[in-house]
Amino acid sequence: MDARQGGGEDKNSMITAADDPRSLRRVEDERFVTGKGRYVDDLPLAGQLFAAVLRSPHAHARIVSIATEAAEDVPGVRGVFTARDLLADGIGPLPCYMDLRSEEPLIVPPRYPLAIERARHVGDPVALVVADSREAAREALDHVDVDYDILDAVVDPRRALEDRAPQIWDEAPGNLAFHYKRGDFEKTAAAFAGAAHVVELSLVNNRIAAAALEPRTAVGAWDEASDRYLLTLSGASVHSIRRELADGVFRVPHDQIDLTVPDVGGGFGMKNVTYPEYALLLWAAKRLRRPIRWTAERVDEFTSGVHGRDNLTRVRLALDLDGRILGLWVETIANLGAYVSSGGPGSSTLAPTPAMGGLYAIPAIAMEVHGAFTNTAPIDAYRGAGKPEANYIIERILDVAAHRLGLDPVDLRRRNFIREFPYRNAMGAVIDSGRFADNLDRVLAAADQAGFAARKAQSAARGCLRGLGVACFLETARGQPNEEAWIRFAPDGTIELAVGTHSNGQGHETSFVQLVADRLGLPLDTFHFVQGDTRRVPRGGGHGGARSLHMGGTALLLAAEDMLRKARPIAARLLQAVPEDVTYTDGAFVCAPQPGGPARSIDLPSIARAVAQSGDEEPLEGHGANICDTITFPNGCHVAEVEVDPETGQVVLLRYVAVDDFGRLLNPLLTEGQVHGGLAQGIGQALMEHSVYDPESGQLISATFTDYAVPRGEDLPELDIRFVEVPTAANPIGAKGSGQAGAIAAPQTIINAIVDALRPFGIDHIDMPATPQRVWQAIQDAGRREAS
Repeated sequence: MDARQGGGEDKNSMITAADDPRSLRRVEDERFVTGKGRYVDDLPLAGQLFAAVLRSPHAHARIVSIATEAAEDVPGVRGVFTARDLLADGIGPLPCYMDLRSEEPLIVPPRYPLAIERARHVGDPVALVVADSREAAREALDHVDVDYDILDAVVDPRRALEDRAPQIWDEAPGNLAFHYKRGDFEKTAAAFAGAAHVVELSLVNNRIAAAALEPRTAVGAWDEASDRYLLTLSGASVHSIRRELADGVFRVPHDQIDLTVPDVGGGFGMKNVTYPEYALLLWAAKRLRRPIRWTAERVDEFTSGVHGRDNLTRVRLALDLDGRILGLWVETIANLGAYVSSGGPGSSTLAPTPAMGGLYAIPAIAMEVHGAFTNTAPIDAYRGAGKPEANYIIERILDVAAHRLGLDPVDLRRRNFIREFPYRNAMGAVIDSGRFADNLDRVLAAADQAGFAARKAQSAARGCLRGLGVACFLETARGQPNEEAWIRFAPDGTIELAVGTHSNGQGHETSFVQLVADRLGLPLDTFHFVQGDTRRVPRGGGHGGARSLHMGGTALLLAAEDMLRKARPIAARLLQAVPEDVTYTDGAFVCAPQPGGPARSIDLPSIARAVAQSGDEEPLEGHGANICDTITFPNGCHVAEVEVDPETGQVVLLRYVAVDDFGRLLNPLLTEGQVHGGLAQGIGQALMEHSVYDPESGQLISATFTDYAVPRGEDLPELDIRFVEVPTAANPIGAKGSGQAGAIAAPQTIINAIVDALRPFGIDHIDMPATPQRVWQAIQDAGRREAS
């Protein structure tokens, strides 16, 4: 059996992290749990100042005037700045370099670090205060007097595209940011024309906030001697942020701006983005000749950090008499917010396209997206970024189709699974491996589907409803941007691993070291991991899209091979042999013994020391460039079991079981942790998380944790995660990526379970989040329909 079908693995076997010898605990955790982590706020700088940002309290308003004199008189204030100061210094807008090929080209209106003439969402930066202390900077904010002329606002993306909606940008008539189409529309139309059944559903993919434990924080500095900027931030994707700051804002060579990232307390995509505050800190640091620190308060995160999701979708499914899918038609209105963020348009267009249709053999798909500007915070990547939306669409319409056509949801999925590989889906993506039907059977057995009827009867005896939800997911883990890595010997004899991708909680210090230690045959403590520093990592594709292991890991393997290639002739010379007679094994180069003599060997660190001592050769190091645009396809099947109290609408998640295929596993324990985190976020979106704007005023109602709910430990059952290994041939590791899977799979699994519980009321859909109020209201509405 070839690698695409699993490399000989027993199709009935499953892996649990606790039982696998590859499950090493994260080495970085000792640092974190003993308080030795080093975050941006742990890095004080001599002579530092503190910044605070004045934000618009209005969703849409003309800025008539800004008076700063009273704020400048606050003791300790070093400067109060507005857009006029930035423009006088030639500061440019934040760019979006996304290449979005669409029917109507992507419009990117100028987004300056401080609002010019108009504020376009609550939280839009209007003025910058710099002072000797945080307290002085915050006090001065209250003394900046802004005269606003309040304008009509629009926060609903459908309404934003209607005639006579408030116009947000002159550059974007009708608030249309882009019109994107993919798929074969003629073939799909023909499929619908010949279908025995057509099922239609309208879906909301609710707006959510990342709510990372550590808020955005950064320090900007400027070195006068070298005329260089330094930005230290809690973030990721440092090379792309540097490019956007250098090319778009400051218009300087890339190497004139250095970015460095210490430990990061969570990001989930929202910290991959270039924010106005980064530009403000660097500009003000140069102007005042002092390093300047800024830390977002939680209300800043909710009002001005990027949000995720926020799509309205109409989906139609065409089936034949036997329940075979003939076609899928998807029409989406995507909310971009008030500005085009770094990767915002991709979340509703490029990212979901290859995943559209999920695990199913669908011969024809048509996908159309209208991007809308609204008076809300910008939308950008959030865990999964487009893949959760695509999978939610197909998994919900399948469940609805099964209900309306009187079919079993499991059987409907089973009869439509892709079964032969490689498979080119209707959007052009080539899926190289998977055992989708097997994994569905596995998860149903693990979840004890056979015993569900008895458990449902037990709930009924207590006056509650019980539901079982089944759903699948297909992730598309990114290939491009390309990735690079360097392996170098440090003066102390340790080996430095530097890679262009970035960890903000995934455990790269453990997993990448495991990978290279295994290849080089050296102990784990030989290695030192380096990331997130443009001074030590010259280039990199960055974090995101579940790409780090297969892109960065492959680059590290290439760097290891490059180092060994360079070391071989040196080892041969030191062993007095020819390179062809030298082999590398278990950390050393070995030369076959002469007749009657002993084998000769020299380990890799000794070779590096010899090179360093000679002074005649370049230091021993390796470089790997992983030039690859191949997508990998993590996948899995999940089951959720819920109980609903019909009197209150309260939903309790009782059980959650997953069987996931992430290709070859490097460290199952780390993989399980990634799935747990993603599931918590996906469950949160399904049950409680929602960024809500007032439809008239545009005020963000959920601007604190008092109003924005995230799951607590008591909201989650024990998560039963199992793995199968079906390696991909797309990279030498055989890995498919796991970082986003839970957030992709959980929403539809949870909603399917809730709807299953509500079937006695004739309810076949409920939008996220399924809060008690929304569930209770659905039951009441169903009762009124029945009565009428």
